[in-house]
Amino acid sequence: MERQRRLIPGTLWPAILRQTEHALGCGALRPIDTQQSMIDSGGIRFLVRRVSSLMHKEQQREQAHKLQTAMRPQNPFLPPDPDLFVADISDTHLALLNKFNVIDHHLLIVTREFVPQEALLDLADFEALLACMAEFDGIGFYNAGTEAGASQPHKHLQIVPLPLGQTDPPVPIEPLLGAQGRLPELPFWHAFARFDADDLTRADAPKLALSRYRTLLEAAGIGALEIDRVWCHAAPYNLLVTRRWMLLVPRSQERVEGVSVNALGFAGSLFVRDPAQLDVIERLGPMTVLERAALPANT
Repeated sequence: MERQRRLIPGTLWPAILRQTEHALGCGALRPIDTQQSMIDSGGIRFLVRRVSSLMHKEQQREQAHKLQTAMRPQNPFLPPDPDLFVADISDTHLALLNKFNVIDHHLLIVTREFVPQEALLDLADFEALLACMAEFDGIGFYNAGTEAGASQPHKHLQIVPLPLGQTDPPVPIEPLLGAQGRLPELPFWHAFARFDADDLTRADAPKLALSRYRTLLEAAGIGALEIDRVWCHAAPYNLLVTRRWMLLVPRSQERVEGVSVNALGFAGSLFVRDPAQLDVIERLGPMTVLERAALPANT
């Protein structure tokens, strides 16, 4: 009998908790221990997570081991690690735990077949994302290309539970999010849209989200080009999606003075690997880091 390939409502969060316990027990899940701090910048209280000194030493040892063994690059999603497998979401997507998670219960929404990370999102992607978002309040995101912080070439969205930190608001950037369109408080190029209260509970919610996404791509000037019969973005960008809004940010570079920025940076949550990177953020200010990572506001 073929295994169920549709997410049964009400089962995802228990499955996440169950698989997390299993994966921690067998060593498949390797959480990154961090120390958290808050930095005020541009009217936002940014959450900055720094790798602990013990974890940093362990990462250095692992990196040295990989260099010594000269491992070939592999696709970690084909086949997926059964110890990290959480649920079948749909015929096209499945859910995996993020092996090296900074935030607890970080979920990857992965295509079953290989699709390049540069591919534009489609209806199946939003069906899978919204199926997960209906199960718990989270923030979904997509790092569209290596310059946007993507670390794997296989198409995957991600979702982490809210709140991102221990203080309000659930998403630190939210105080600057106003009406539709451009937000004058954000000093970088972007496009923004709000959802009505019942938008993502409608039967046609995935089609609505896809339509909003395409509108934001156009507003942000992100064109499309065909590569090997796959429609891909013509420029890198980050996408953030909650039950209340959607934010798209075109990118200019992946790192700012060595600090890597992915989609969660534009939600107000940054990650640094050592004290030197934390010094960069404190010296420049988190909002300036985002401004340099994105396209200029006057693009």
